[in-house]
Amino acid sequence: MTVTAQMFDTHPRANDIANRDALLACIDACLECGQACTTCADACLSEEMVADLTTCIRLNQDCADLCDTTARLLSRHTGTDTTVLRAALEALRAACAACAAECDTHADMHEHCRVCADACRRCEQACTNLLATL
Repeated sequence: MTVTAQMFDTHPRANDIANRDALLACIDACLECGQACTTCADACLSEEMVADLTTCIRLNQDCADLCDTTARLLSRHTGTDTTVLRAALEALRAACAACAAECDTHADMHEHCRVCADACRRCEQACTNLLATL
């Protein structure tokens, strides 16, 4: 059981989102992706050819910020506004797709970019799965 699931189990109020499994999977994917993007951006900054990685770094940072924000929004139980959640999930899906595509262009040379692209694709899919239930 993840910490996310444990926290949901101990919360005194039920969450308004019906598909708990999709919700928990999305939160965990957001947190994992945010961490991967933060680390990838930092690794890119340490590469000798950092000037060639500025787009990757920017997309990593944007994706990480949206991952963190979306995870926080999804973790709140009180007063869920599905319109806001849908917008956040759609924005995150777009950021994940852009970040994964950019990281893929560097994946042959930088393993951290390959790992990050995979995390972004998992997060994008988790967002898609949750959106289908809202």
